[in-house]
Amino acid sequence: MKSVRFYILTILVFASQVLFAQIAFETSVSKSNLGLNQRFKIEFSVDKQGADNFKPPSFSDFKVVGGPSSSVSQSWINGKASYSQTYIYILEPKNEGEFTIEPATIEYNDEIVKSNSVNITVSKAVEIPKDPNNPDYIAQQNIHLVAEVSNLNPYVGEGIYVVYKLYVSENISVNDWRVTESPQYNGFWNQDIDVTEINVQKGKYNGEDYRYIVLKKAVLIPQRDGELIVEPMRMDFSVGIPTGRGDFFGNMITRNISYATESPVKSVRVKALPEEGKPIDFSGAVGEFEFKVSADKNVLHANEAAQIKVEVSGSGNLKLFEIPKIITPAELEAYTPEHKESVTTSLSGLRGTISDAYTVVPQFKGKYKIPEVSFSYFNPKEEKYSTILAEAVFVEVTDGKELPASNNDTATSYKKNVVTNGNNFRFIALDTTFKPIVKTDFLHSVEFYLLLLLPFLVIPIGILIGKKRAKRASDIFGNKIRNANKLARKYLSEAKKQLGKKEAFYIALEKALHNFLKAKLQIETSEISKEKIAELLQYKGVDAATIGEFITVLNDCDFARYTPTTDVMMKNEYEKTVEILTEIDKQL
Repeated sequence: MKSVRFYILTILVFASQVLFAQIAFETSVSKSNLGLNQRFKIEFSVDKQGADNFKPPSFSDFKVVGGPSSSVSQSWINGKASYSQTYIYILEPKNEGEFTIEPATIEYNDEIVKSNSVNITVSKAVEIPKDPNNPDYIAQQNIHLVAEVSNLNPYVGEGIYVVYKLYVSENISVNDWRVTESPQYNGFWNQDIDVTEINVQKGKYNGEDYRYIVLKKAVLIPQRDGELIVEPMRMDFSVGIPTGRGDFFGNMITRNISYATESPVKSVRVKALPEEGKPIDFSGAVGEFEFKVSADKNVLHANEAAQIKVEVSGSGNLKLFEIPKIITPAELEAYTPEHKESVTTSLSGLRGTISDAYTVVPQFKGKYKIPEVSFSYFNPKEEKYSTILAEAVFVEVTDGKELPASNNDTATSYKKNVVTNGNNFRFIALDTTFKPIVKTDFLHSVEFYLLLLLPFLVIPIGILIGKKRAKRASDIFGNKIRNANKLARKYLSEAKKQLGKKEAFYIALEKALHNFLKAKLQIETSEISKEKIAELLQYKGVDAATIGEFITVLNDCDFARYTPTTDVMMKNEYEKTVEILTEIDKQL
């Protein structure tokens, strides 16, 4: 009877342990029905400590506009402990429809645990209510992203420009912003103009005073006629909205919200180039140009090289048409031209010079003519075609072989193909493919002696490598430094992958620090304060300076998520952390 009770008690204890060991991992959303222009928050919550390696689902149908961020809460009420860790994202839908967000995963006790999936219904964009107390409405009325196009009715090939400006009223403040989608210029050749400095300027928007900055500039050259669309630029902002209340010192209290907007779509109606009066040699040049053909030498010896330069200069679509080609007499051997471009891009379009340089080498004495070359272009300001005729270029060869025939001062001849018959030598072969009939024996060959001496060369090399390895193995201090550095980089591998992503980088960095201490101190350091961590490290014999640097990095992880930072600052933080963990590992 006692044994039966013992077995029953054992089963109950085991069942209670299994019950208490169960983990809850849940997905929740702030709203499951929303408009295309709205956002929602999704949270993944786990109720057990020790759960690690969280992996979110693929948000392929949504744009991540915030996160990932995490929060941890734990309490002890009436002798009962509770714990919760939450991973948070802010999402924005890309399209209308019904979508399913698949489960996230996390590891607990060497097992993969999945959360539940959630369904989201996205309808058409909803109108933001005109409520003066609604922060989104206030942001909408005070932030304007504008695209200014210089000419909405250009010709094909005529350069225009677009400038994107951000107007912000004096009533609100913009704390942070980023471009989420760059504009597309389908049907245009385009080139961005670097905006090197962001300068705040005063201006008017709808007759009211605004501050504005220039975000982006680009030169556009339409490639076909008809209606072309300049797609919008999309941006996200962190906006400070006044609450109407003041603090103790009388300063206005603001509330920060996330806000997204885009520039309006611009429609450009492109005119086709007129067919009337179009020259036969027109190759698509549009703008205002000059054209010339010149030689660097007009008098030279036989076999001496001269350079004939064909050059187009001015402003217009310089990179989008071909330069006219010259025709040289047969007696002047001409090589493939060298193409050069010296073109600058500004809001006035493309301006500069393009050229082809031909190298010619004469073979016979005489005077040779390179015929006139014409270049045609369309001038959009005058709305007509123009043709420039470059004068002929003469090259005189003062010595060399005489041509068999000449006409006045200009020699004319034609190269003839060589005709061969059976009595002529076609060529003299300098190389053969014959192989000797009698082959050299392997014995006493060069290969034989090389293989014979090879062991005598390998043995000293092996001894040298062995000594080097033994010396390295005996270097206890050096090995400890190398192992410490390897361990530090192992824990920081995830942080290195997230370089450039501020929020994810500092979360991974903080996690690496705690995992490192967990491995070295055999305790869960994420549950204790920084002061307690400092005491434990001091007890283990780590010097005060190293401890101070470690705590500084922990503090940086907390503050850097909410303050502006750069890729360079994150890289420096990473390298600093590697050094600190290496130093701690050496001292423990």
